[in-house]
Amino acid sequence: MSNPILSIRNLSKNYILGGAFTKSSKDVVHAVEKVNLEIMEGETLGIVGESGCGKSTLGRMIVRLEEPTGGEIIFEDLDLAKESHRALRTHRKRFQMIFQDPYASLNPRRQIGKIVEEPLRVHGVAKQERKRVAQDLLRRVGLDANAYEKYPHEFSGGQRQRVVIARALALNPRLVVADEPVSALDVSIQAQVLNLFKDLQKEFNLTYVFIAHDLGVVRHVSDRIAVMYLGKIVELADANDLYEHPMHPYTKALLSANPRMDDSDTRERIILKGDIPNPINRPSGCVFNPRCPKAQEICKTESPQLINIGKRQVSCHFPE
Repeated sequence: MSNPILSIRNLSKNYILGGAFTKSSKDVVHAVEKVNLEIMEGETLGIVGESGCGKSTLGRMIVRLEEPTGGEIIFEDLDLAKESHRALRTHRKRFQMIFQDPYASLNPRRQIGKIVEEPLRVHGVAKQERKRVAQDLLRRVGLDANAYEKYPHEFSGGQRQRVVIARALALNPRLVVADEPVSALDVSIQAQVLNLFKDLQKEFNLTYVFIAHDLGVVRHVSDRIAVMYLGKIVELADANDLYEHPMHPYTKALLSANPRMDDSDTRERIILKGDIPNPINRPSGCVFNPRCPKAQEICKTESPQLINIGKRQVSCHFPE
């Protein structure tokens, strides 16, 4: 994990609102604001945060399902943010996305085999080769040989997610963005699918961007974890370091909300006051200051930069 396969520089996404239910036709939602990340080849970068923090928007921008407002997405020396949709079609075989709801991302009228074959067909692979690759991938993700002829409604949620994973791997990508890929599954099935992700990473030399709100899930699969709040990265560290020694007050509050497994867990339970601020009217200074238990006057006026502290990055005036 020495070379960055993906470099994100000052990446932002704003949505301009309009209509009868907005105060102004120029209301702007700042979904993601000037995010900088480097993702190393072969690693898994987890992205966590509360609902509405911008993590899914970030993931969709990486694969250009959302158009960035500004910034760069450097993937293997190619700036995806500047590529036309026609040019992107050629490059998409190298990066793929897995969505949260497997049933919504599968055509209910098509057989599983044809669904897995679709990326191969789009990129001009011969019919007999498509079938061979699809059958091999279905086997590799743990499905029976007869799965090829079946339809999505004949499978459980976990099996459908395996089909989605097989389809994402059909073109042998180097980068996979997984957006809440196990949150819709039962806990017992989650473990199986997470182990499948790890096995496939070794087999295909994959790099993952793994987006989730479940901190236990993210720790299980991630090498490093980025914590997002209101469109910004507030802490980035190795997974074990982040869980054992969180430095940002928001990270500490998130971890304290994890269920305690035994009496030896003596973590302080931190309850944040208030709700996430409106992304249209963001707080001045540090975006976390209205809810931060340690906020001081400087936090209300000056926005902290994401700085290096040891082997991690933290955006806080008073990191612990």
